[in-house]
Amino acid sequence: MIIAWFSCGVTSAVACKIALSLYEDVQLYYIETGSGHPDNARFLADCEKWYGQPIHTIRNDKYLNVKDVLLKKRYINGPTGAACTFELKKQVRYKLEKELGAWDGQVWGFDYEPKEINRAIRLKQQYPDTKPLFPLIEKQITKPDAMGMLWKANIEIPAMYKMGYNNNNCIGCVKGGMGYWNKIRKEFPEVFAQMAQIERDVGATCLKDKDGRIFLDELPTWRGDPVEEIIPDCSLICQIEFQEIIDRQVERVLKEEISINDVA
Repeated sequence: MIIAWFSCGVTSAVACKIALSLYEDVQLYYIETGSGHPDNARFLADCEKWYGQPIHTIRNDKYLNVKDVLLKKRYINGPTGAACTFELKKQVRYKLEKELGAWDGQVWGFDYEPKEINRAIRLKQQYPDTKPLFPLIEKQITKPDAMGMLWKANIEIPAMYKMGYNNNNCIGCVKGGMGYWNKIRKEFPEVFAQMAQIERDVGATCLKDKDGRIFLDELPTWRGDPVEEIIPDCSLICQIEFQEIIDRQVERVLKEEISINDVA
């Protein structure tokens, strides 16, 4: 049995489709965080029709959404990772794995791009028990390729991509930088105001620079890169150690000297 993780992102959607063509018994799972764009429900339903089978939606039974986690945990983001990622995604995955007991592989939507290949290698090294599979890397499919495949399938991409966001994370991702948050301030002012209040209530911030913490309600509108900002996709294994340090095997995968399945 193969577990395929659907995240409402374009790459995970295509990875799930490929998994269904490669393996007989594929179980699709989506973790609902309660903080995504409302259009995600439409995208999930469209993909279910494309797959010809349901996507099982699971969620944390203790926390309703990101706001709930941050206020109750009194913690936002730091060296140990984001509180919301741990509670709303990791813990839910751990619970499912415990319930299932065994599987033959877990499909992840990392695409064919150096940083994503590096994350895949680090994941294999640090979480071998998940038996990770990366069909997009195996087939050299990039994120633009994945978007093209959805277009050919007549599936409209999620709203957040059309608004210029690099990933379909929760609206108001705590991992976003200054440019990202100024974009959120303009397009989702209520989310920006809510997170600014959470920061004050908790006494922690999403942002910092060389001079220290920056509260959102003090963030100048001109700070940050106004162009598309790259934020890590909020995958189930978000905090992979050393993912910023490029592994020497990445180049070998890109040169097709080895497969992603051969890395150790």
